[in-house]
Amino acid sequence: MPFSRRTRKVLIYIACFVAVVMVAASAFTVINVRRSFPDTAGTVQLSGMSSDVEVVRDSHGIPQLYADDPGDLFMAQGYVQAQDRFFEMDFRRHVTSGRLAELFGSSALETDKVVRTMGWRRVAEREIALLDPATRRYLKAYAAGVNAYIEGKSSGELSLEYTVLGLTGPEYVPEPWTSADSVAWLKAMAWDLRSNMGDEIDRTLLTKTLSREQVDELYPEFPYEINDPIVAEGTVTDGVFDAGSGGDTSAPAVSAGARSALASVEDFASAANALPTLLGTGDGIGSNSWALSGDRTTTGEPILANDPHLAPSMPGIWYQMGLHCRTVSAACPFDVAGFTFSGMPGVVIGHNDTMALGLTTMYADVTDLYLEKVEGDRYEYDGVMRPLRTRVETFEVAGQDEPVQMTVRSTLHGPILSDVDDETARVGVDARPAMSYAVSLQWTALQPGRTMDAVFALNLARDFAELRSAARLFEVPSQNIVYADNAGHIGYQSPGKIPIRRKGDGRWPVPGWTSDYGWERYVPFDELPSVLDPEEGYVVTANQQVIGEQYPYLIGTGQAEGYRSQRIIDEIEAGGRLSVVDSAALQRDTYNVNAAELVPYLLRVELGTRYYRDGQQLLRSWDLHQDADSAAAAYFSAVWRNLLALTFDDQLPEEARPEGGERWFEVVRQIVDDPASTWWDDTGTEGVVEQRDDILTRAMRAARDELTRLEGPVADNWTWGQLHTLTLTNQSLGRSGVSLVEAIFNRGPYELGGGGGLVDATSWDATEGYEVTAMPSMRMVVDVGDFDASRWIELGGQSGHAYADNYVDQTEIFLDGETLPWAWSPAAVTELGEDVLRLEGDGSAD
Repeated sequence: MPFSRRTRKVLIYIACFVAVVMVAASAFTVINVRRSFPDTAGTVQLSGMSSDVEVVRDSHGIPQLYADDPGDLFMAQGYVQAQDRFFEMDFRRHVTSGRLAELFGSSALETDKVVRTMGWRRVAEREIALLDPATRRYLKAYAAGVNAYIEGKSSGELSLEYTVLGLTGPEYVPEPWTSADSVAWLKAMAWDLRSNMGDEIDRTLLTKTLSREQVDELYPEFPYEINDPIVAEGTVTDGVFDAGSGGDTSAPAVSAGARSALASVEDFASAANALPTLLGTGDGIGSNSWALSGDRTTTGEPILANDPHLAPSMPGIWYQMGLHCRTVSAACPFDVAGFTFSGMPGVVIGHNDTMALGLTTMYADVTDLYLEKVEGDRYEYDGVMRPLRTRVETFEVAGQDEPVQMTVRSTLHGPILSDVDDETARVGVDARPAMSYAVSLQWTALQPGRTMDAVFALNLARDFAELRSAARLFEVPSQNIVYADNAGHIGYQSPGKIPIRRKGDGRWPVPGWTSDYGWERYVPFDELPSVLDPEEGYVVTANQQVIGEQYPYLIGTGQAEGYRSQRIIDEIEAGGRLSVVDSAALQRDTYNVNAAELVPYLLRVELGTRYYRDGQQLLRSWDLHQDADSAAAAYFSAVWRNLLALTFDDQLPEEARPEGGERWFEVVRQIVDDPASTWWDDTGTEGVVEQRDDILTRAMRAARDELTRLEGPVADNWTWGQLHTLTLTNQSLGRSGVSLVEAIFNRGPYELGGGGGLVDATSWDATEGYEVTAMPSMRMVVDVGDFDASRWIELGGQSGHAYADNYVDQTEIFLDGETLPWAWSPAAVTELGEDVLRLEGDGSAD
């Protein structure tokens, strides 16, 4: 029906008004989004810098810094990282100091209480006094650079996140950066990479319904008979680790009864549920790294590869950069490039002009939970009642007029975590049901150390001996260090403060009222596993057990079962001489070792109708690769998820149900040949005892029905990528619950291949669904014979500014399996360079 002239005029007026409003809103949005974008070209005067620093950025925003003085170099690093990532840096320091509630209100208060109870920031402040004077100078210079950038800027000029937060309250004014802000980040790293604490809490809770023998079946020993440890041979001789002695790495000879008698503390991980995931926790957090000798490479020179598996986030965890003294000398010794963290000076993983290093988590057991007999303000220890150490913590909470106070209590072991965490309190009850105990945490990271010294020492190491000297200082978190140099050497070193317990093996909570279970000392550094130029011509670390049972000390019990590492070893041994391209391809390997074990059993099951056989038929021609476009991979993953739930959920509490990673590969491998194992029985069916094939049948039928619901009835049209998606989520506002805000900062979903326990370790949680929960956060392959031939990439981008060109520009490249050229020489950096920023000093450096 046609409108009248008057109606048309009204509609035109309304449309014009709406258009004006939309244009104004769009302009407002653009202005607010873009006003935090930094200048990456031109000249900036910096007070406190002795001479000029040149910052050359390539098209992906990766900066290479050139200076004449190390203080100027690290001041420039602080300035540049603040340009790109200041909100991320500020958010991280609020986490590590237990002050998130100041930004986000009462919803963050429980997180703050846990962090303050452990005292991360307090420990960081104590550490600074222990550091080398040069390290303190570098930290101070870095902080000066950060503050030079943020000085005089409003919060909205620093990052869009502040503008969004300002919509609900007064404008936030960031505090100046300090050295302790950088050092405290090491505590967050150590927390997220703190070994098998979650497993040990779950062990304790499982004893409510299972015997300890049953619990041990769910936490199997490392399968030495099928998978290799990192160091194949060696033991301690005359106080020094000797890689050439010993060597029997057959299945462990310790009996299950002996192990269960060694009841050591299970590590506290449930408080992590209250903490933001910074690097990630739980199943799937780990890394791959390998070094190949020249005898195994196409170039005749060593190659080193590394890809840490962490929780995906937006912006990405890593920051790529190079730190170069124009003339390398004793006065200015740095010439290094690689991956680091925003908020922390130096480079963490990468290479200098002679050697490269990679890191993977060692999962050393460096924490214990103690059951404490507490009465009032005292606790019992060796028959004597001692006073609890107490302090009062005060929390400012956004949106509240009055601060909140909490009393932190500690024993000689450490802080009492059960005061702030309900699940830890349950451990105190469930571990010994006859009475209730407080639960305290002893953790190596709560003792001041010199890991920050190690970061700079590793950047400067020229050979393996110097790397080992630097590794002596790398106390927390314990990381496998993989090494290669341009003199043709490869090697491995395990560092860290690893406790030697008087009793126990770290798997269970232990009595805190007796010194019997205390830490006697730490494993001497010279007795930690190490190897240079192994005979096999490679070093492979993928979070597997470090060494065999001949080694006299317990490093830990929570390492990966070795399926990823063994796949890498097998491919290296079968692949002939490998190139940089070959190593990059191996990082993307999606072969499913678990499927290779289970598919023969699945193919023997009779499923009845063609509808159910359609899924099974996919497995008959499957190459066992978990590619994003694979229908068979989708079906197998659904079968695996349903198999775990049908086999174990009836006997396990919700918080301990299978997530589906490498440990569960091994659990199922050990029962799949026993059709009558009690684990197959469904305890909910009275008068019926299910066996293996009953559960396999149910799992395959359930998987068919699930995929029909999710992807349609035609099995050939299914793809793994439709199920296995990645969303890059902003760590602060990305889970705000406000869809418009989340859309501003988050990116995705993206369809992925790979899976948990595979070399391309895109993990997922079988208790939740198929979405990616951890994955390679970056990839690098270093050719130490020609550093300019190396490759690198990170999951997200360099910039932390939403909608900036470099916010997510590496993601599609990464997910397509590609990498970026890694320019090292000045000529190569100049060739790739697009923006040059000159930071001009005034000659007034300290």
